[in-house]
Amino acid sequence: MPHHALEITLTRPLSAAELHHAAQAWPLAANHNTTRLMALVGAKTPERAAHRLRRRLTARLPIDVITTHYADAHGQVLLNLALPPATHTALARDARHAGLTPERYVREALQRALAAHADQEAERLDHAVRHLLAHTSPAHLLSAVGHALITHPLEGPTP
Repeated sequence: MPHHALEITLTRPLSAAELHHAAQAWPLAANHNTTRLMALVGAKTPERAAHRLRRRLTARLPIDVITTHYADAHGQVLLNLALPPATHTALARDARHAGLTPERYVREALQRALAAHADQEAERLDHAVRHLLAHTSPAHLLSAVGHALITHPLEGPTP
């Protein structure tokens, strides 16, 4: 039976006692602040693995979402959500009106949101570069970007 690496995102950090209690039900590895956990689950499919893990740990952990840790052959990551009944009913109704399954409806909504975010980020960067170019030459800007990438390659964006 294949094993699947799953990541559990929690709604809040765990105490040491909560983590220990959950680890008695399933072997888990926690990140530094116990807001994300990793588990290895044997199952025929990633969907079954996520379902099995959720069933076993829901009573022990404040689970927000379970995802596959690695993308599949199509670059897709499984997203396992447990929605409140009212939200699930509304989602099913909206999906039905759109002529889609709830899973497909959520997938397409997420893809639209990610595309919109990418467009907004590209626009933000374009605006920032234009602002920088208004006050310096392209050569100086390129030199500064190169220097920043070499001296701070692992730093992420600043707020």
